Amino acid sequence: MANNSFKTLHYHLDQVKKGERAFENAFQAISRMILESGVEKVVVNGKTTYDFGLFRQGKKHIIGMYEEINSFVSYVKDAAEGGSSSEMAFVFVGEPGNGKTFFVEFLCSAYRRFLYDEKNRKYTFRFVNMDKLGNYGRIKTIESQTYEDPMILAMNLFPFRDDNLTYLSKTIGFSDAQLEQMYQNYRPLGACSDYIWNDIREYTGDEIDKMLEFVEVVPVPLTESLGTVTGKYSAKDKITSSAVDLLGEESIQRLLHITDTNNPYRFDLRRGALARVAGGGIHFSDEIYKNKKDLVQVYLGVIQNRTIELDGFKWPIDTLIIATSNNSEFNRFLAEKEEAPIVDRCRICYVSHNTNYKLQKDLTDYAIGSETRTTFNRDLLHQDPNLNYAASVAVVLTRLPHTEKLTPVETLKLAAGEVAGEKSIKTLAEVIDTLNQNPDITKRFGQKGLGQRNLGRAIQLLVESSETNEGQCMFAYDIFKAIERIILDYVSEANDRIKYLEDLKIAKGLYRERIMTEMFNAYMDEPHAIRKDVMSYVNMIIGIDADNLGADKMWKYKDPQTGELRALKIDERYIQSVEERLGLKTQERRETFRTSIRKIYGQKLSVDPNYDFMDNLELVKAVTDVRLKSDIAGAGSLIGALANRTNEENQKLYDRMIETMLDKLGYCRTCAQKTIEYFCTQEDEK
Repeated sequence: MANNSFKTLHYHLDQVKKGERAFENAFQAISRMILESGVEKVVVNGKTTYDFGLFRQGKKHIIGMYEEINSFVSYVKDAAEGGSSSEMAFVFVGEPGNGKTFFVEFLCSAYRRFLYDEKNRKYTFRFVNMDKLGNYGRIKTIESQTYEDPMILAMNLFPFRDDNLTYLSKTIGFSDAQLEQMYQNYRPLGACSDYIWNDIREYTGDEIDKMLEFVEVVPVPLTESLGTVTGKYSAKDKITSSAVDLLGEESIQRLLHITDTNNPYRFDLRRGALARVAGGGIHFSDEIYKNKKDLVQVYLGVIQNRTIELDGFKWPIDTLIIATSNNSEFNRFLAEKEEAPIVDRCRICYVSHNTNYKLQKDLTDYAIGSETRTTFNRDLLHQDPNLNYAASVAVVLTRLPHTEKLTPVETLKLAAGEVAGEKSIKTLAEVIDTLNQNPDITKRFGQKGLGQRNLGRAIQLLVESSETNEGQCMFAYDIFKAIERIILDYVSEANDRIKYLEDLKIAKGLYRERIMTEMFNAYMDEPHAIRKDVMSYVNMIIGIDADNLGADKMWKYKDPQTGELRALKIDERYIQSVEERLGLKTQERRETFRTSIRKIYGQKLSVDPNYDFMDNLELVKAVTDVRLKSDIAGAGSLIGALANRTNEENQKLYDRMIETMLDKLGYCRTCAQKTIEYFCTQEDEK
């Protein structure tokens, strides 16, 4: 016995008393795991919300989903504090391909990692030397079928509560405060553990020390493939699914050993998915409303009572039940009015698509894949530096509703926290509030659009096309053709198809503007040429009214990014040219625009000293046009020079720009040539 002293119940209770081991329910453990990873305040779509560090950890973490994560954390925290959430399941409802299952699987793996830490580890107990009792045949050890915590056994050692309290305080040394906290998580032993414990009581003549010799404390296995601690039950078809998959069934094998037919141990609960996660685990029910009615009724009982019931026997369980469903299945389920009680027992969270094109950048990276891509001939496949932008903007635009208050581009920019001319984030917040009043979920903000799977398919089409393989490069403009194919093949509703194809045209226009900027940078042989010129304009309109401005129009200012003193010559002709391009003809309109830029400068720089106005597309376009015009008599002549390379000078310009694109801007020969070719056409001009 000495070698196994760490397996005794006394040792375990002592560790809990010292705080070396934890005794908490599933909600408390998950809530602690999330909150210990840090909380930050963020502003999303004009509203302050919270961001939880746990979900942003790891190579492939969760992107966005701020509101959904807030709802989930609030639900778990409420349940951990004994609120009504503890008698509910949490259900994610939304379109396919928007990250519901990914979220749950991420949570499950984070929880398993959390439990690997020694002080968070879950323990259970097993009964040993059972063959001594005589009526268990050749069964020697019996593990708690629902992975009950040893503390649950400790609270049920004696038939009466007072005897248990006395034992725990006098023999083990728990304080009254500790006992009070522990008993908040009190539950009776499961049917088979209770029955076996009574058998042991009779065999030992009710001597507690002898009884405890039959008990061994062991850690709960955390292997993912066993489905313990975190388990998934996917909805099956109507014939093959049964309550057995969730609850378990009578075991013929055990009946060969057990002589007493009343013994509840004859039921094999581990045959079901619930018992394996019953010791403070997470049960994930994929597409819960696809299950047939009687299985949903089983869930109703389990969610409300947190017990597994078979033939009148009960096994209390401690589990977070989390589920997913798509909109169409959920609506079909709601239409059957008699199923109202199950929905009543669920906390429904509607999951929208990601509507922030900047965050979509990471999601698009997931879709493109982190491994090195190759062609069919196994040559390396290059990725156009504009591919991610083109794909991200195209799919995000399909997810944004068309409204009268905002143009699609304004909505796109505001949703990414950028500046959209005169329109403020408040307008977007109003639009979202109005849309979210709609009882039809699919008409709410971000609920419809091309999901992550559709983006994945578009990238597959791009990679398999002959142009991509021939040129050994995933050229950005080709993604539009691939997305168009996906819209035509996979979007069944005509109105949605028309809207998405319209959005695709807008995305091409944005891509066109980006290419103008890229070409200017290539022409200037400087990766950030346009950025510098935009910031020059901004600094000039701030310095133009400065008191210390001399006759030479030189203005000294402190660079907020480096903190160094800089000198800038204020060129009024340049300022005027930019403002003319912006369509600001009168002095009054110019002043209004300048004031708005100064205001943005003041607001943004206090938060982000590296803010560079590159999200202000109108301003960027105006500066690009002015610079192209002043440097080489207009974009038209640059296009002419690049398109007509019959003379030596034009050929030199072309070669130099290709060189810059290869060396400084991340292009390969294929996408550099194709991008210049595209720049020389009049396609997608606004």
